[in-house]
Amino acid sequence: MSSPILSVRNLCVTVPTPTGPLEAVRGIDLSVARGETLGIVGESGCGKSVSSLALMRLLPSFIKVDADAMELCGIELLHRTERQMADLRGDRIAMIFQEPMTALNPVLTVGRQMTETYLRHRRAGRREARERAVDLLVRVGISRAAERMKVYPHQLSGGLRQRVMIAIALLCDPDLLIADEPTTALDVTVQAQILDLLADLQRERGLAMIFISHDLGVVARVSHRVQVMFSGQTVDAGPMRELLVHPRHPYTRALLSCIPRRGQRWGKDKLGAEQEASA
Repeated sequence: MSSPILSVRNLCVTVPTPTGPLEAVRGIDLSVARGETLGIVGESGCGKSVSSLALMRLLPSFIKVDADAMELCGIELLHRTERQMADLRGDRIAMIFQEPMTALNPVLTVGRQMTETYLRHRRAGRREARERAVDLLVRVGISRAAERMKVYPHQLSGGLRQRVMIAIALLCDPDLLIADEPTTALDVTVQAQILDLLADLQRERGLAMIFISHDLGVVARVSHRVQVMFSGQTVDAGPMRELLVHPRHPYTRALLSCIPRRGQRWGKDKLGAEQEASA
């Protein structure tokens, strides 16, 4: 495997609380190579999104982030200034946020938000920025892309807003793409379209990608390797197929047993019953 695009060792995130420091993330190691997708899976509150925000340096200043190493393409991230990080975000590292309705600016058109990103990092003319934005909207499957540049986020469906978020993230051809629960709250048809789109774009552009979800079935569909998180720690990790067949940690086995199966008798079979029986 080629040298990693992202290399993180012993990532720790500590949140101050009235009762004392809370270790939201403890000793996480991450490594992603070009063209590889790393899946991070775990229940809500286990530290998945906090870890990704720590990588983007988007956590509030009162939250302490520490690591033995946190490098993107050899660039140290942990101690860079906010201005230096702003030069990297959207350019070398980009993120698809969990809820596009809150991530997109409601008072700016789709076109304005897309061209601003390109102009900020590429210092191109507005015509080039607009052409690039329209091209990306077409690439992510949005019809009448030139017209959609003029609309506001609330005028689009959830699936279209998510596609806009993907297009914005890909505008400057980042080295690393972080997708934080990009299919949450989407119906299964749109969810499948978004997953296929991300997989196609990842292969086409050779992106390194981190795919975050609470759904192990979704992660299995797009990931080469997976890390299972529980209570702020990595409890299981390995190649996707190997982990599905031979899960090592009881929590991983419990997650697998909770995936609905064809032929399951609702009302009689209980999700996780197999794991409970073997416990």
